Amino acid sequence: MFVLTIDQAGSQHDVDRVPDLLELLRGVDVVTPFERSVGDEAQGIPATAEAAIEAALLCLRQGGWYVGLGIGGIEHPLPASPREGRGSAFVAARTAVERAKKTGDRAPLAVEGPPGAAEAEGVLTLIGRHVMHRTQAEWRILDRLEPGRWGSQTAAARELGIAPQSVSKAVARSAWTEEWAARPAAALLLRWAETADLSNPSGTVRAPESPATGGGRPQPAGSAERGPAAGASKGDR
Repeated sequence: MFVLTIDQAGSQHDVDRVPDLLELLRGVDVVTPFERSVGDEAQGIPATAEAAIEAALLCLRQGGWYVGLGIGGIEHPLPASPREGRGSAFVAARTAVERAKKTGDRAPLAVEGPPGAAEAEGVLTLIGRHVMHRTQAEWRILDRLEPGRWGSQTAAARELGIAPQSVSKAVARSAWTEEWAARPAAALLLRWAETADLSNPSGTVRAPESPATGGGRPQPAGSAERGPAAGASKGDR
């Protein structure tokens, strides 16, 4: 399973931004909702790899957060609050967020867990770099696009009253298409890490079973994959 621990950067010299963060993450598909864990830190249990990616990238977009993603087990019954949670995923998330504080010029994100976690981190930090450096003008356009839907760039241009070429240029500059092509790769690596056979001394990772074959973790009642983050690929060409 996945646990995200998110710590506010520079909190000693800034206002408490945790309430804003919790509002930002309200729409993320979760097993246990995000909430303040201690001080200027928040924690939650995303329901899927895609949800964990969505939450992490939302934090990087907003800026001012250290993001630690832990992969591992969580003791059952699953906690109603992340503050009550126990298991290796929580330990990994704590280790990850502390390491995220030392990433220097890289995106302040780290992933800890079984084999596959480091590779997932590599993909996510690459995506995160693009997300962090987008301008407000670019986000004004990108927020109106739907990954994988033909014609969304034309619709966005019409809504904003700008030329389609301006939309195309913003998409190219921001690496938006590349982001949505890479998200499934990051999700696959996270699921590999989640299902790693830790008893295997060689440290190899077995591919996760698809939901159609009955694999994967039990999902919370009423949960569903969220919007474009689940399985979205390339944007308009």
